[in-house]
Amino acid sequence: MAKVFEATVTAPVNIAVIKYWGKRDAALILPTNSSLSVTLSQDHLSTRTTIRAAPEFTGDRLWLNGVEESIAASKRLINSITTARKLRAALEQQDADAAPLSTWGLHICSENNFPTAAGLASSASGYAALVSALGALFGLPQSASDLSRVARVGSGSACRSMFGGFVAWQAGISDDGSDSQAVQVADRQHWPELQALVLVVSDQKKTVSSTAGMQTTVDTSQLFAERVRTVVPQRMEAMQKAIAERDFAAFAEITMRDSNQFHAVCLDTYPPISYMNDTSRAIAGIVHAFNAAIGRVAAAYTYDAGPNAVIYALKDDMRDIVELFTHCFPRPDAVLPETFYANPFAVFDTPDAAGSRITNPNVAQLAQTAGKFPAGSVRRFIHTEVGDGPRVLPASQSLLDSAGMPKHVRE
Repeated sequence: MAKVFEATVTAPVNIAVIKYWGKRDAALILPTNSSLSVTLSQDHLSTRTTIRAAPEFTGDRLWLNGVEESIAASKRLINSITTARKLRAALEQQDADAAPLSTWGLHICSENNFPTAAGLASSASGYAALVSALGALFGLPQSASDLSRVARVGSGSACRSMFGGFVAWQAGISDDGSDSQAVQVADRQHWPELQALVLVVSDQKKTVSSTAGMQTTVDTSQLFAERVRTVVPQRMEAMQKAIAERDFAAFAEITMRDSNQFHAVCLDTYPPISYMNDTSRAIAGIVHAFNAAIGRVAAAYTYDAGPNAVIYALKDDMRDIVELFTHCFPRPDAVLPETFYANPFAVFDTPDAAGSRITNPNVAQLAQTAGKFPAGSVRRFIHTEVGDGPRVLPASQSLLDSAGMPKHVRE
C-alpha cells in the first residue's frame, strides 16, 4: 500500500488586546505597529485543517467548511503555499531520497467550529492551521517564529496564532519583512486564572473587510498617525509589564482603552467605518457598570473588526459576569440551551439554567438597572480560557477520506 503523505492540525483563535490595524507594506503584510494578543483555548474555538500531497492530484484544491473555494482567487493563499513549498524544495535538494512533495498537488480541507468572518479572527486561525499543517506535512525544521512569517503573508494576525498564551507580533523595520514575526510573551500556564467570554452579537460576514478598512484608515485618519507614533509603543510596554506581573487591573484598562481607540480611529476614517452596533455599545457600558458595582476593575471588553465582544476576567469573577450577561441578553426559544451557552466550566447546574439566577446582590441590582434586551440580541456565549498553540492530530482525525476528498461536503 502506497504511503500517504498527510497532516492534520488544529490552530487557535487569538484576540488582540493591543490592536493591529494598518500596513506599511500591503504585499508582505507588514504592520504599521506591533500588537499583542491572547490565544484562546482550542477546546472551544479552533480551525482544523488536513492537507494531503499526492502525485496523482492534478492541482491544488481547497474546501472550507464543506464548500470548495478557488485557490487562484486568493493571492495570500497562493503566497503562503508557495513560500512553504520553497522551504520544502530546499530540503529535497539536500536529501535525494526525500519524496518530492513540493512538486505534488495538494488537497486542503479546513473547518471552523465558530462563525467565519464575523469578528472572531477566523482568518488568523485558518492561516495558522494551514501553515502548521504544511509545516508538519513537509517536515519543515523552521521554528514557530520562522513559520509565523509564512502565516503572516496569508493573514497578518495569523502569525500570533502560531503560539499559545500571550503573543506579540513584532512590527519590525526591515523592508523584506524578515524581522516582522510573532514571539511568545508568556505561555498559557503563566496566568491560568484568566478566562474569556465571547458574546456573539452577529455571525454574519462584516460589510467592510479588515483589509479594505485598515487601508482606508491609513490613507485618511489623522488620529491613526498619533496612535502609531506614540500610543501603541507605550501600551505594548505597559501591557507586557501587566502580563508579567499578572496585574489584571492594568491589563483590563489597557485592553479597553486600546479597543476604544481602535474603534475611534475607524470612526475617524473617511468615510467612517463602524464595526460596533447598539448591542456592542450596550455591552461595553454594562462592563463599566459591573466594575463600578463591585468596586474594582474585574472585567475588560475588547472588540476586533466586528460587533462581537470578548470579555476578559479572572476565573473567580467570571461566574458573576456570565450570570449577569446571560440574564440581560436572554436566549431565544429557537436556540438550544447548549448552543446558547455550553456551560464548560459548570457556572450553572445545567446549560438551560443560564440567565436564571444572579448570586451576587450588587450584580443583581445592576441587572435590574440594565434590564433585559430582546432575546437573540446576543446569539450565543462562548466561555473559554487561555489556550495553547497549534496541535498536530492523529490520522484518525483527518478531514479527508481514503481518496483524498472531503469527508463532509455541503451542497
